[in-house]
Amino acid sequence: MKTDIEISQSADLWNIKDVAQKINIPENQLEQYGNYKAKVSIPTNNQKTKRKLILVTSINPTSAGEGKTTVTIGLGDGFTKLGERVCLALREPSLGPVMGIKGGATGGGKSQVVPMEDINLHFTGDFHALTEANNTLAALIDNHIQHGNELNIDPRQIIWKRVLDVNDRELRQVVVGLGGKTSGVPRQDGFDITVASELMAILCLSTDIDDLKYRISNILIGYTYDNQPVRVADLKVQGAITLLLKDAIKPNLVQTLEHTPAFIHGGPFANIAHGCNSILATKASLDSADYTITEAGFGSDLGAEKFMDIVTPKLNKQPDTVVVVATIRALKLNGGMDKNELDTENVDLMLKGVKNLDRHVLGMQQYGKPVIVAINRFPSDTDKEVQALQNYIKDQLHVSSSLVTAWADGGAGATDLASKLIDLCNEEHQFYPIYDVNESVEDKILAVTKKIYGGNKVDIDKKAMKVLDKLAKMDANNLPICIAKTQYSFSDDPQKLNAPSDFTIHVKDIVPKLGAGFIVVMTGNILTMPGLPTHPAALNMDIDNNGKITGLF
Repeated sequence: MKTDIEISQSADLWNIKDVAQKINIPENQLEQYGNYKAKVSIPTNNQKTKRKLILVTSINPTSAGEGKTTVTIGLGDGFTKLGERVCLALREPSLGPVMGIKGGATGGGKSQVVPMEDINLHFTGDFHALTEANNTLAALIDNHIQHGNELNIDPRQIIWKRVLDVNDRELRQVVVGLGGKTSGVPRQDGFDITVASELMAILCLSTDIDDLKYRISNILIGYTYDNQPVRVADLKVQGAITLLLKDAIKPNLVQTLEHTPAFIHGGPFANIAHGCNSILATKASLDSADYTITEAGFGSDLGAEKFMDIVTPKLNKQPDTVVVVATIRALKLNGGMDKNELDTENVDLMLKGVKNLDRHVLGMQQYGKPVIVAINRFPSDTDKEVQALQNYIKDQLHVSSSLVTAWADGGAGATDLASKLIDLCNEEHQFYPIYDVNESVEDKILAVTKKIYGGNKVDIDKKAMKVLDKLAKMDANNLPICIAKTQYSFSDDPQKLNAPSDFTIHVKDIVPKLGAGFIVVMTGNILTMPGLPTHPAALNMDIDNNGKITGLF
């Protein structure tokens, strides 16, 4: 079979105006970036309440691969094959994983969004705009200190970092301001990856330009020498930072290989941020289609939990149903099977690893919405393994399941899942948040730890406790929490696979994101600037004189 990029390059793409016409978006609302991608005017927020929202999540990611994005895209094409008006709302890929080990985020096989090369590389420039806006704010902070420091900012307590959309471990800790009096005030600083910037979260949670500007004005950039908070509004530069994002705030429209419309906008990681595409993209989809399919980053313990607890209150729409993607290979790995033997049939180890799926399903069911399991079938999966997993899901979890072959078959491999979702979406179910935002930060962390992760204790370091004291003085405790945690385990230890229980979550730091409207809880050894692997994907990439790209995936 052709590689992903070869399939993408041989696709028959529609002009983006024709894709937009499928969901009744007029040409005058499009700002075209060539023939196959466009910015769309900010939606009017008048989406029909009867339109359905489907959230796709998964078990914990493993080296065996889960194919959550592939299933999501194939599901959209499955709805299209059933004659339904559907639209996808997905995140933009970050160059860090594209050049690193994970690769792009445009699906795979016959289930892709296109143009794949553009989306995985610079796309419409949103991430570059965010990087420049973030670093402009950093420069303005240091410039204020250099020229008299009217606000009395303590350089040792600046929490606003510079960013770069590349995995560059060398920049995690740096010293700036060297070179004498004319080069600034020396201080310790550091870089995050762009997707960890608060501006990325703000872009994805804003509803219009005014809301974007208001959120930017509330960003906490640091503290004064007498420990008083300093916000962007104190610097009076919120207008300038908003101006740099005037185009980036508009959702991007592309298509799948089968011409299903797809809004792709924003890209916060779910292990260090909230892991969901922009509210504006989801609203645009809800405005335009009867079914909107969106995806949350990593497993349900990260992206889906944050979608439920951070995004839905801003969106004013809860998912009508939740899809949990699982693979037999990943379940066998969770069951203790060697990763080099995953192509070998082993029902016993699969059923041992299925406890990971159990916890993801049970965690999502606590929100009150129906859950269905999508079994993403790989060529090595045997009929015996598939039947055993289907029986377990039916008899032990008491939820529906569907076998998906979208990678090989495109939308035709997801029509069964689409059909079952149509029925589930028509059921009425009450939504139940798993914590009250007015509870203490400690109680909110414990609620997620117990109800979603399966742990039983939370240990908060002294450094984090000092931040909690500052939050209390600012009256900023009544915000949702965004737990930064390894994606590989329910715990904060990436080596604890499957479904560990009765463990402790270790909180190392707490970072107020007052503009975004949530509190980041740093756990374990999580990093906000990843590093490149021994053999980064960049080593396999090339382009010839005709512009043909190879090695991108």
